[in-house]
Amino acid sequence: MDTWLIILLVSIVVILLLVLNGYLNMRNVKSLSEEEFKKDLRKVQLVDLREKEKYEHGHIMGARNIPMMNFSMKLQSLRKDTPIYLYDQTGRLSIRAAKMLKKKGYTDVYMLKNGISKWTGKIKSKTK
Repeated sequence: MDTWLIILLVSIVVILLLVLNGYLNMRNVKSLSEEEFKKDLRKVQLVDLREKEKYEHGHIMGARNIPMMNFSMKLQSLRKDTPIYLYDQTGRLSIRAAKMLKKKGYTDVYMLKNGISKWTGKIKSKTK
């Protein structure tokens, strides 16, 4: 076999393993639409992962601000027996936070699909 073909096959296998690993890490973290997310907000731990300034500019009512840069130090303040709903601006931070929670044994973790940037519901603001 040619060297380039071996390199290509190894590269494909590595890429597939990385994709599979990401899928397996997220298999228990459900991404919710806005309508699904809104349904049970009073029964969950709602966490805004954005920095304090963005949180104060506007956040979903009832959300607790735990900025991503402090999340690993503060995640123990979240209960394991109550669902956790995560959101940020676009959804990227929520994926990282959900992975951290899963590694620490949290099982009931959800995230807002596309983040608050697409949110059409009510927002509470401290700047208004």
